[in-house]
Amino acid sequence: MSYSIKKAAVIGSGVMGSGIAAHLANIGIPTLLLDIVPKELSDEEKLKGLSLEDKIVRNRLSELALKKLLKQKPAPLTSKDNLALIEAGNLEDDLSKLAEVDWIIEVVVEKLQVKKQVFEQIDQYRKQGSIVSSNTSGISVEAMAEDRSEDFKKHFLGTHFFNPPRYLKLLEVIPTQHTKPAVVQFMKVFGEDVLGKGVVLAKDTPNFIGNRIGTYGLLVTVQEMLKGGYSVGEVDSVTGPLIGRPKSATFRTLDVVGLDTFIHVANNVYDQVDGKEKEVFTVPAFMKKMFENGWLGSKSGQGFYLKKGKEILELDPHTLEYGERKKLKSSSLEMVKQVKGTSAKMKALVYAEDKVGKLLWNIFAPVLVYSAELVNVIADDIVSIDNAMKWGFGWKQGPFEVWDAIGVEQSVNKMKEQGLAVPTWIEEMLAKGITSFYKEESDGMYFYDSSDYKKIEQNPKVINLKQLKNQGKLIKKNTGASLIDIGDGVALLEFHSPNNAIGLDILQMINYSVDEVAKNYKGLVIGNQGKNFCVGANLALMLMEAQDDNIFELDMVVRQFQNAMMKIKYSPKPVVTAPFAMTLGGGSEVCLPSAHIQATMETYMGLVEVGVGLLPGGGGNKELYIKHLKNMPNGVDFDLQKVANKVFETIAMAKVSTSAEEARENNFLNNADGISVNADHQLYDAKQAVLSLYSQGYKPPIPQKVPVVGEPGYATLLLGAQGMHLSGYISEHDMKIAKKIAYVISGGKVPYGTKVDELYLLDLEREAFLSLIQEPKTQQRMQHMLVKGKPLRN
Repeated sequence: MSYSIKKAAVIGSGVMGSGIAAHLANIGIPTLLLDIVPKELSDEEKLKGLSLEDKIVRNRLSELALKKLLKQKPAPLTSKDNLALIEAGNLEDDLSKLAEVDWIIEVVVEKLQVKKQVFEQIDQYRKQGSIVSSNTSGISVEAMAEDRSEDFKKHFLGTHFFNPPRYLKLLEVIPTQHTKPAVVQFMKVFGEDVLGKGVVLAKDTPNFIGNRIGTYGLLVTVQEMLKGGYSVGEVDSVTGPLIGRPKSATFRTLDVVGLDTFIHVANNVYDQVDGKEKEVFTVPAFMKKMFENGWLGSKSGQGFYLKKGKEILELDPHTLEYGERKKLKSSSLEMVKQVKGTSAKMKALVYAEDKVGKLLWNIFAPVLVYSAELVNVIADDIVSIDNAMKWGFGWKQGPFEVWDAIGVEQSVNKMKEQGLAVPTWIEEMLAKGITSFYKEESDGMYFYDSSDYKKIEQNPKVINLKQLKNQGKLIKKNTGASLIDIGDGVALLEFHSPNNAIGLDILQMINYSVDEVAKNYKGLVIGNQGKNFCVGANLALMLMEAQDDNIFELDMVVRQFQNAMMKIKYSPKPVVTAPFAMTLGGGSEVCLPSAHIQATMETYMGLVEVGVGLLPGGGGNKELYIKHLKNMPNGVDFDLQKVANKVFETIAMAKVSTSAEEARENNFLNNADGISVNADHQLYDAKQAVLSLYSQGYKPPIPQKVPVVGEPGYATLLLGAQGMHLSGYISEHDMKIAKKIAYVISGGKVPYGTKVDELYLLDLEREAFLSLIQEPKTQQRMQHMLVKGKPLRN
């Protein structure tokens, strides 16, 4: 039978359950959220004269969870409107509704007996062939399904989401011996293509993959801290981005996760293993004491760190007192400042003969060996283990990629010198002369699997730009960008300047690409696989020119930017932009004139130039205004002033969307623009959009005149800003910028309703931009942003 999920139910409305329900709602799946019926009335309910029989009381837990979804940070919902897709209910009155759903996810307390009771109820009401899964973080999936019906067992598996479900990419899928292979295959594809997750198949072992290795690694680090006499802050100063781990490093991560959760996960393995492994999973005494004290981390206000005023203090594990936060200093840390790339930095540090080198080696070596011992125990291959750590824990490289980075042969020799037992399969691999776990060939990546290299199977929707360039698909490149042939008659323009900031090199490549595509291709995608799509124009370059009074040069640069954006807009072949993550300032200006935008779910768009004392200069004001006008229904009278007000507010307040859905609400995207839930599939989706537009006989837009609000509208726009200025909410310089933005959006000194052409609006925009960049206070703001990375209020 073929499977499809049109409706789902989540059992358990705690943080995780409601978060999963929110993620399902974000992708448009109507979801039933059920929890237990309260045994007694709350004080509030008593005051209202309610009884235990009232529906509102019986649904209290799930209703409360829905309210919390609107307040939680980071937001579980991509748009508040998505809440309408979640229906609250309870486990007594609404069990019959389970017959209507295609997927039931259990997210109740981590106790086997409780879960088994819930599954007994579900088994009585679910329809045949519906999929049932448990979001357990480590309880045996096999044991949960023991007494269930045949059809239940065939359609049951573990689906372990990581918290928060909207943002963390990993989904561990854990089949049992009874799960039908078709169900496992369906959940893998559904997980990737619809839920947008990175799916790994895990075996039914304690804590599966991510939590097994992640917890081991954290405990090894804590034990090394105690043994080597390091402080909490010192460990965190070298176990974060320096070695390709998240900024929260080790102990800040534990504070965020919560010590109670961490201890529960560690104990789960401790109870099921023995020998040396059991020793590592023994939670240190000082952490048990912290747990008794209720020092659980962020949720209780203190943990390994305590915030006092503006100062952050670190815990001394020996005295359990808080003191000044320390950082490790060493000659090797100074040395690696000159080294480029995480892999090279790690290799240099791990073999350093100082405090940092010893700490990192003593953390890395046991985790690498442990990961190798667990191949075929927790997962079928090294790729699953590496992906689980990257997607679930934010590691830049998984254990086997780290091993390749520091050198397999060199590290194994050092391990053996220190008496660490390296698994036989690695010894055998090295004996064959194979010295790396991964290798790259022209047709893709290969991994070592028990006796030889095997090709890594990619989802066909994943386009890898680095691989395409290695295969000779590069059409042209300069320092800032590359034009790549991505197949089927579609080319892709990739930015790769520092931070993908737009300079003259990128503008040249935009012009070249549009011309080349017009002659030889069906269309163009503008996208990349960097950290962010684009954080704006090259600020340093502009500030330098401004400080040297090179206004003529700046005028030329802004004109070139504007012309390149117009070239995108009026390209004879469709140009599709693929923004993701930070898409700010010039990044948004590249997207607005394109034929179609294919964003990812996590796209943060905004025209933020106000933060550096400027206004958008590449056509952003004009294009956002036109996009608002286009969203107005044809033939219906609308208030032009309201449109101008909305655009003015968005730009003057530098509003940035917190999701692509919100970018749509702010009119950066229109209803025809697309959103890729799986960021890895975005370039594929953008390519499909090009092919679709091309096959429909794409024609560029016809230049049209734009109605503006003129002088009376300008006065209206300024009213609000003046009120904010008088109440001290914005500075005098902010007011100056607001006036310029208002002037550009209103269309200058013309009567209300005048229709002006685009070039006229671009001239207004450029003049305003050039006048602001000459202001000393604007230059101070630009300087501050470049040095400190945050806006200056002056």
